[in-house]
Formats: sequence, C-alpha cells, structure tokens
Amino acid sequence: MPPKKSMLRPKGAASKKASIPPDINSTRGVQSWKEAAAWLRARGIEDIECITPDLAGVPRGKMMPTSKFTSNTSLALPSALYRHTISGEYPEESGQFRYDSRDSDIKLMPDLSTLSVVPWETDPTAQVICDIITTDGDDVPYTPRNVLKNVLKLYEAKGWKPVVAPEIEFYLVAVNEDPDYPLHPPKGRSGRSILGGQGYSIAGINEFDELIDDIYHFSEKQGLEIDTLIHEEGPAQLEINLRHGNPIELADQVFLFKRTIREAALKHGIYATFMAKPMQAQPGSAMHIHQSVIDLETGKNIFSNPDGSASKEFFSFIGGMQKYVPSALVMMAPYVNSYRRLTPDMSAPVNNAWGYDNRTTAFRVPVSDAAARRVENRLPGSDCNPYLALAASLACGYLGIIRGIEPTAASEGTANEGSVDLPRGLLEAVSLMEAEPALAEVLSQEFIGLYAGVKRGEFETFMQVISPWEREFLLLNV
Repeated sequence: MPPKKSMLRPKGAASKKASIPPDINSTRGVQSWKEAAAWLRARGIEDIECITPDLAGVPRGKMMPTSKFTSNTSLALPSALYRHTISGEYPEESGQFRYDSRDSDIKLMPDLSTLSVVPWETDPTAQVICDIITTDGDDVPYTPRNVLKNVLKLYEAKGWKPVVAPEIEFYLVAVNEDPDYPLHPPKGRSGRSILGGQGYSIAGINEFDELIDDIYHFSEKQGLEIDTLIHEEGPAQLEINLRHGNPIELADQVFLFKRTIREAALKHGIYATFMAKPMQAQPGSAMHIHQSVIDLETGKNIFSNPDGSASKEFFSFIGGMQKYVPSALVMMAPYVNSYRRLTPDMSAPVNNAWGYDNRTTAFRVPVSDAAARRVENRLPGSDCNPYLALAASLACGYLGIIRGIEPTAASEGTANEGSVDLPRGLLEAVSLMEAEPALAEVLSQEFIGLYAGVKRGEFETFMQVISPWEREFLLLNV
C-alpha cells in the first residue's frame, strides 16, 4: 500500500530548493511550512483563520493562535458540516442522502498558496483556505473544492487546461434588521437613496467612493486583483470582473471577494448581498462565467483551429452546455430565490440557446480574436457556490467535447421569447440532476446524492414560511 498523505503538508506545496530563499514579501501564498512560519512572523500575525467553503460557499473552519497553526496541529471538523442546509438544519435521510453513522472527523488541509492577511481585523490576523481530507489522508470527494478539482483532473487527463473569468454582481442595501420587511437601496454620499437605471454610470459608482476604496484596499492586501468595476442596472447594484485564470484560483478569489465586499459594506453601515433576486421588480444578480480550454502541450486555445476558425471542440463544448446545463442548473441556481431571477421578461436568460455576442442567450460567444475565443455561461446567479458552479459548467462542456455533441444553430435574434427551456423551480432542478447519469460520472454519485438531499431539505424549510403574496390574495378571497 502507498504511504498515507501527511496531515501537515498541503498538497501541491512542496518545499523550495534550499538555494531559493523564502519569499516572505509575497502578498499572497507561500511554498512551504517553513516559509509560512517566516511569513507570519514577519507580519506579527497573532491569529489565523483556517477556512473552507461548505456546500453553500459559506466559510467554515477554525481560528487559532499562529503558534498552534505552525506546530503540527491536526485540524478536525465533523462530517455533518456538509449535510446541513443554509439555515443550519439537518434534513431527513432520503433517496441517496445519508449521514455518516459515526459523524466521523474530516480534516482541514491548509493550501499554503492561499495564505493572506485579513485586512479588516484590528488584531494582526491571517487566513488560509483548506481542502478537506479524511483521517487517512484521502480527499473527501463531495466537498466543493474537491468537486471542482476532480473535474479539472478530467481535463488534465485529456491534455487540456480550462481557463475561466467570473463576473460577480451584487447589491448594496440599507441595513435590514427585520426579514419581514423588503430590502431598500442605501443612501449614497449625496444623502439620497440610489435609483435604478444607473447601468455603467460613473456617478452611481461615485455615490459609494469610500466603500469602493475599501474594497480595493482590502483586495490589494489579500493579493486579489479586480479587473474592472461597474454600476449595473439595479439601484446600488455593482459588478466586479476578475481576470481570467485557473478555475481553482478564481473560485478561491470569488469565495474571498464575497467575504471582502460584505466586510467593507458593514464598515460603512450597509449590507452587501449576493442574493440572486433581492428586490422585487429589479434585475437579479448573476455570476457570469467566461470559459475557454488550453492545450497543455502547445498552450493554444483548443476552441480555435490554426487558421483562426472555430474548432469542432468549440462547438461540442457549446453542445454539451446545451444538453447538460439544464440538469446541472441546481448547482448554478441553488435556492428557491434563484429561480425568481430566471424568469421571462427579465434580463436573465431562461433558455439554453447560444449565439454570437447575443446577451439574450444562456451561452454567449463574445467578440474576440481566435486566441481568446470563449463561451460565456450567463445562467449562474451570484448566490451560487463558485466552486460548484464552475465545476458544473466545465463538466457540461467537457461532456460535450468527449461525446462530440452538436449544438443547435446559433440564435440570431432574441432568444428569451417563447417557451422556458430550464427548470422553473428548485425541486424540478434537483430531480433533473438526479436523473442525468452523465453528471454522476463526472461529479460523483456521492456528491449528487448529498447535494440533492440538502436542497430538498432547504425546500421543505422554505415551505414552512407564509409569504406576503399568500396573505394578500388568499386571506380573504378563498
């Protein structure tokens, strides 16, 4: 039998050769535990947060003194952490959803390449993103970071490397202490609440100058790079675009950006929300994903032929998205609220069509040169877990390539008219995921069973709440 993996050394973080000095000046990430100790010592770090995304993408983990972190400490969590709903409840066992009968420990394995400071803390604090392994040192396949890594391994086995670039939309809202009351836009520096219709408005961004400065400042301190920032169509709705790169690194960035933006907003006495549809009659918030695939040997984009034309892999990737994304949509639209964004006559697509520079389609091909040819998936909401949304989107494209799936003809006009091609609610989306065997092949049956059980549990919790619509129209009329 091969030796078990060390509990103390992150995967992919082997020590540098002795001739290369440790880079303690790096804003983000080190190569070894020796460098980590020097990095923490140089900054006077007192505490470190070992965090990992749960199924919802919420940071979970442990906080400890730096001395304990660097002293071969074993960091354990209960396996039930990945079986509770967004409201903290534990669903009944059903279908293939089961609990570990012993609720055994799982381990946090720090990825030292993600080590960075926590800039909003008053005491010197650092953070590190962790993978999840068993007590025997094996990967836990159903955890979000590992789900994405396993999809990337499928590409690697074919000699490919996906490249992604997420775009994250979010709203700034006034403090809302009572969830029974609707959300409202906050007041900007003018002293007035922001109105809608501010798409790409510089004045709209300037209303929150000091907050945006803090977002940039916090991001720089963590080694996170923002490409562009714009004001979207909704009132106080902003969008941050990230530079393209490795899917794991970009998922990590989205994971940290959400936390960063919330903290910056709280510093200014307002909320930042990534709900897909936080306000009635206003646009929803998306996390669009730009995707391309690079040949590992040549470094070339496999979506383009040598003469610059679109390759068969490009069309098959789109075909796979069209065929399988409706079944994987629950990983991109994970809550009841998510489907309020995906409705007809709104700005979000409700189809599985594709087209060239066509924002009414689910899968848009932006104008670009051959080297940058890519497919933009416009379906995911900003409420998604970035690791799972990227895993699902890339898995569907991968299936299309290896199975040679032909896409439909490109949509020339508006694609959002007519029938809805996607599941219209959470339960329908869960059922479609469970019924598609190809997804089990690339994402694992264990993950699908666990994820479906949690989503059904969240739906049952939602059904216990009586909405204002029901009181308005049913109270005295039925």
